[in-house]
Amino acid sequence: MPTPPTQLTLQLLVELDEVTPTVWRRILVPTGIRMARLHDMIQAAMGWTNSHLHAYTVDSTRYGMCFDEHPEGEIDEQTVTVLQALRGQKSFTYEYDFGDGWEHTVTIDAEFRTPHALKFAICLSGENACPPEDSGGPGGFEYFLEALADPNHEEHENYVRWNGGDTFDRTAFNLIEVNVALQKVRQRSSRGPGIW
Repeated sequence: MPTPPTQLTLQLLVELDEVTPTVWRRILVPTGIRMARLHDMIQAAMGWTNSHLHAYTVDSTRYGMCFDEHPEGEIDEQTVTVLQALRGQKSFTYEYDFGDGWEHTVTIDAEFRTPHALKFAICLSGENACPPEDSGGPGGFEYFLEALADPNHEEHENYVRWNGGDTFDRTAFNLIEVNVALQKVRQRSSRGPGIW
């Protein structure tokens, strides 16, 4: 009896750069998805809200949304799969929100071959809360935390209103909630069989 073909799954370690303590997630992702769908999965895993532009740098190749005045040579992320873009790579960079400049280092921890394709990403582990959207990048995020923690800070009241309260638990992480968010990515993108 012939052996059925196997499907490749990648284990990725996604780390948000220049934030202490490090915000990180370890996720399993199918390799048949487009790089655009990987963006949705990283957004869900990290806790971002998909409110800004993004791009990947893999070796010296840039994959992105090809939106408006995109850099010359940028490859449309809708046209290439994770397997095509990441084959043979050990790590790459994912940037989210070009104004705030949230850069993530993504390391390919492991590869797994299984008889069945993974249908959606799975978060295995992680630590710490993703910064709020529009908090100004790593420097702005630290300023936000300082102002929030100090009732005498000139921006304290503004940040309390903006944050919806006077606390932000930077150590918060809920594995179940992250995996629920990742399953919603698959449900939103369900278009039948094939690459999505």
